[in-house]
Amino acid sequence: MKNTLELYAAREPQHRRTWTLAAIILLIAFFAVGGIAMTLVVKLLDLKTVFGKGSWPMSFIELVLVFGVASSAGIAWIKFFERRPLATIGFNNHAAKRYGRGLLMGFGFISAVVALIALMGGYQIEATGLWGQFSLGGVLALLCLFIGFMIQGATEEIFMRGWLFQLLTSRYGVMIGIVGNMLVFSLLHAGNIKPSIELFIGLFNIVLVAILLSLYALKEGSLWGVCAWHSAWNWLLGVGFGLEVSGQSLKVVPLLIDLKNAPNTSVWLNGGAFGPEASLVTSVVLLAGIVYFIKLKGHGQVFDVPNSLTDPAGENNSSPQDADDLAATMMSTEDRQVHQTPH
Repeated sequence: MKNTLELYAAREPQHRRTWTLAAIILLIAFFAVGGIAMTLVVKLLDLKTVFGKGSWPMSFIELVLVFGVASSAGIAWIKFFERRPLATIGFNNHAAKRYGRGLLMGFGFISAVVALIALMGGYQIEATGLWGQFSLGGVLALLCLFIGFMIQGATEEIFMRGWLFQLLTSRYGVMIGIVGNMLVFSLLHAGNIKPSIELFIGLFNIVLVAILLSLYALKEGSLWGVCAWHSAWNWLLGVGFGLEVSGQSLKVVPLLIDLKNAPNTSVWLNGGAFGPEASLVTSVVLLAGIVYFIKLKGHGQVFDVPNSLTDPAGENNSSPQDADDLAATMMSTEDRQVHQTPH
């Protein structure tokens, strides 16, 4: 029997669900539309000549246009075709609290990764950070790129842990929801660099990131935290330490310190051209995070599908229940009740 659930909000009679294959095709199309919009704007305004190819303003423009347009298209589809509010993909209550906590967790995870690699001799210092060569232009770059990564991180989470995870879980159950969004998320990053050992380890770690963030969203019952985690990870990695983000580098004075891979070190340690996301040290840190979320007691609000159609508010059949692990969260649909654990 399929343990079909609504993850973030009750499903109501007027809500539509996009077919699974169509949803995957659409999210790829939304990213393509964002890429096309960015290319047109850059060419029409000749922005590469104005700012310089590979400059931080160009990185900011690309992040805002590609991901901003993609997320806008996806949100429009959810609101106008599926007739669903954004709460159904995880943008529900306690936004500031959950986003702030997600930022701290994202900063903590990537700081642990970089610190462990540095302690093992994987990096050497290339230059001081902004504190050693302060400028208002440097501050502006960091702030603009933070906004860019906020948009980028939120966009990927809207499509993966918000929309696709929720659609798959509502049809096939939590495990299929996790595996499905994990596979699509990994494939979207498969072309970042040429096939290499770094790419394969990097893709393995991206699989782990998808599992970790799926569990995070599931346990919290919200998308706010994972959006912040994703943005904090990318921003501090590329802008805080001057390291590659999934094979992409940013031309900016880092906030903390400018690191580079130490010579004659193994790819498995610092990730080579892909950056620390292709390090086995990252694998260990992410696996520890996955274990933490699996063991975390309690879960966010989840709704049994049949009840969500007959009793959308879930007021008549609600009962509190703690989930000791992921398996407990995947409760049997035979119970036909709405479960909620307070945070």
